[in-house]
Amino acid sequence: MGAARRWWRATRPGFLLVTLSAVAAGIALTQACGCGWDAPAAAGTVVLALLTHAAVNLYNDYGDAVGGSDAINTDRLTPFSGGSRAIQDGVFTAAQMREAALRLGLVVVGGGLVLAARAGPGLLLVGVAGLVLGWAYSSPRVALMARGWGEPAVAAGWWLIVVGADYVQRHAFSGVAAVAGVSPALLVAAILWAAEFPEARADAAVGKRTWVVRLGPEAAAIAFAGIVTTAHLWVAAWWWVDWLPFTAWWALGSAPLSLAAAALLWRRAREPHRLGPAIGLSIASAVLHAGLLAAASVAVARLR
Repeated sequence: MGAARRWWRATRPGFLLVTLSAVAAGIALTQACGCGWDAPAAAGTVVLALLTHAAVNLYNDYGDAVGGSDAINTDRLTPFSGGSRAIQDGVFTAAQMREAALRLGLVVVGGGLVLAARAGPGLLLVGVAGLVLGWAYSSPRVALMARGWGEPAVAAGWWLIVVGADYVQRHAFSGVAAVAGVSPALLVAAILWAAEFPEARADAAVGKRTWVVRLGPEAAAIAFAGIVTTAHLWVAAWWWVDWLPFTAWWALGSAPLSLAAAALLWRRAREPHRLGPAIGLSIASAVLHAGLLAAASVAVARLR
């Protein structure tokens, strides 16, 4: 296997679909209001968001390697949990993963400065906040992922993706984007929540206090159901008061996937080896939800 392919696999490319759909949702929101279309800026937004996610994934593998959880995680469900295993399998060292993450981060910073010059200085706030969250989540010194702040940090990061993608097109911050970004962010946090079930024993052993570790399997399964239900009720409520595009109810089409994932988590909460389908459904729901939000916005634009 070539070096490029090994690095590609280390970024966990399957999860990048979640970011792609969130970016699409943010970009499409500006079409619903007729706020213009900047195709080169949209392409730049997609590339930078994907590179940021890849850098965060690489740095997360480094953080978990230093913390020791990935090395002892015998309940992992590859590719859904337990990291890329590139360090544990001897493909790369922890230092190499950290260096690669930092180099990708520098590329993102440079590209972000160029994009901010085109879109507006507010994008710098979004970019800096996103990079800080990505670093603090896995950094051995800060380790938000081990302190009960990892799940909110992930939700905040993906909320910023929607808000930032909208900003690039609109050249200003938007209340609509701030509202619309909440439900995709919650569903991405739900992916992490579900993936923490098969990691719970290893996480607890190294003092990584995720919310699944803190609550225990049954209570964590109930909390997961609450997260995904809140995400869909959020869209329904803001659609009802005419804040979101009138087609935004389409995004409720992801609810059956989320509820099916919640049911599986509840039934198999103490059987981590059987949770692959639940995690897969969580990913599918997040991608579908953001995609339907994007489609709903584009549909409004075409009716104008």
